Amino acid sequence: MSARAAVAAVALAAAIAFPLVSPNDYFTYVMALAFIYAIAAIGLNLILGYTGQLNLAHAGFMAIGAYALGILTVDYGVPFWLAFLASGLVAALAGLGAGLVSLRLKADYFAIFTLCVGIIIWLGIEKWDSLTHGVVGIIGIPAPAPIGPLRFDTTISKYYLVLVFLVLGLFVMDRIVHSILGRAFVAIRNGEGLAESLGIPLMRTKVTAFVLSTAYAGYAGALYAGFVQFIGPQIASETYAFDMIAFILVGGLGTLSGPVLGAIVLTWATQSLQFLQDYRLLVFGPLLILLVMFLPKGIVGTLRAQQARRAGRRATAARAEAAVAGTADKASAHA
Repeated sequence: MSARAAVAAVALAAAIAFPLVSPNDYFTYVMALAFIYAIAAIGLNLILGYTGQLNLAHAGFMAIGAYALGILTVDYGVPFWLAFLASGLVAALAGLGAGLVSLRLKADYFAIFTLCVGIIIWLGIEKWDSLTHGVVGIIGIPAPAPIGPLRFDTTISKYYLVLVFLVLGLFVMDRIVHSILGRAFVAIRNGEGLAESLGIPLMRTKVTAFVLSTAYAGYAGALYAGFVQFIGPQIASETYAFDMIAFILVGGLGTLSGPVLGAIVLTWATQSLQFLQDYRLLVFGPLLILLVMFLPKGIVGTLRAQQARRAGRRATAARAEAAVAGTADKASAHA
């Protein structure tokens, strides 16, 4: 078993065991929320970390998924899992429309445009009372429906359901980023001109990344709605969008496990510092600045860089030893 597989197995075992050692349901509840945020952050990491496009409307697409599930189940009585499937598709379709327009812009202009898209989504949710219930939000969203004998009416059972979706999301993202399509995403991040010279269709590839990213956000939002069973317009606010960027920066930009680690660390930090909620940005802002200064690759990225340096030093030492041994052999042969 490789070191990467061993670490993944240990992390999965710890996640499975967590509710068994958790002192109460509140800790399990917070960890499940961290996993839901991690799913959304994994999607954002695809467009930001692998394709190099800063989407500031990601929280808006998560809200679209959450509201799609809430509206379909509460207002129209659609079965939960059918509504869940539709939620991700609705978010992906919204992402397709936004991506076709916004991805024609470059760098800062793209980021500013998506920030505007996120604000429009937030205002639309808040003001469109007849559809979204306005500032009141949607109350009484049903919990995930049973699957055969499996019921999801307790915090622990919903925790394990979220964990399954997180593992599935990581698996699918791993397949994507290690495919030809994933290499095309990275090529665009490294230089659009060079990627185009290699025959990569820029617009189509960037739109594909954007749609996949928003689908992750939509499904994360649907899970959030089914888990919390209440949603309000604040889920689409720019605070959530910047939180997801922080998850990626803390964990490691352009890494698979980085967004998960960042979501867990910052979600627990936020819960532990609730008494500073009014000064949250004043607390986390300087911390993020220090992180970018001293750990620009995030936790996972820094650990990988250190591992690569150690491996490089070992390889250099091995080559030096081989060269010395070869010289000694030649000297003895001449003697």
